[in-house]
Amino acid sequence: MKQVIGVDVGGTAIKLGRFTEVGECLTSLTVPTPQPQLPEPVLKAVVAAIQTLDPDGLAAAVGLGTPGPACPKRRTARIAINLPEWIDVPVADWLEPRLDRPVTLGNDANCAGVGEAWLGAGRHFQNLILLTLGTGCGGCVILNGELFTGHDGAGGELGLVTVNPDGPPCNSGNSGSLEQYVSIGAVQREMGMDPATLMAKAEAGDDGAIAFWQRYGQRLGIGLVSALYILNPEAVIIGGGISAAAPWFLPATEAEIHQRIRPHYRRGLQIRTAALGNQAGTVGAARLALSRLCQ
Repeated sequence: MKQVIGVDVGGTAIKLGRFTEVGECLTSLTVPTPQPQLPEPVLKAVVAAIQTLDPDGLAAAVGLGTPGPACPKRRTARIAINLPEWIDVPVADWLEPRLDRPVTLGNDANCAGVGEAWLGAGRHFQNLILLTLGTGCGGCVILNGELFTGHDGAGGELGLVTVNPDGPPCNSGNSGSLEQYVSIGAVQREMGMDPATLMAKAEAGDDGAIAFWQRYGQRLGIGLVSALYILNPEAVIIGGGISAAAPWFLPATEAEIHQRIRPHYRRGLQIRTAALGNQAGTVGAARLALSRLCQ
């Protein structure tokens, strides 16, 4: 049975898993991301981690997700707006001779969406969108069972759509993007504490925290409306670390969507939290690697 490695490169941690072709995770590993997260030190850390995870070279291919769009041929990380100097980095060409196996590159949110579509909350749907709520707000679009990346690899960036033209500037070049209202940094900017603390306060009955999560859910719903009108998906999947607070904000998100979208435009729409947790990105990256082997 074929084996592949999935790698999810994040700002604080690099997560890896070695998988069979049916998605069974044989072994996993998490290592810290070098700081600052410059391309060469990060890629060297990826190589070292893969050698630790698969010392006998049993995996036939590697899939790797980075925080930003990849070129259509999945050879180059075009930009990672929240990592320094990640602009047109030839990731696959750099890694392949050092790993002696093919490397397939993808956007980290796309990897998470592919993972959820393969083995997680999206496995029963052919048309879905996914948002990852964390350091940023990544997006993934799957149409008719296929990952949509646009003509130049930068499609599906649902977190960069404008929700307030006069809002805070975004590293993408936009202002008032959804990311500026639903990311960890946005939560800290508004409330002066991290999402985990606010979730604990809400669970303890703190009125201010509960009210915040209701506002958060409303903003998320507003940010999703355009995508729902344009793409008409069967399902919306909410992932990333902040999704742990979904019981506190998702009812407000659903209410906002119901208020702004008439039933005929959202018939049968399912809104779900991701099922694979922190493993979604590595699962999806592994799936991309398997697809490469089957070409």
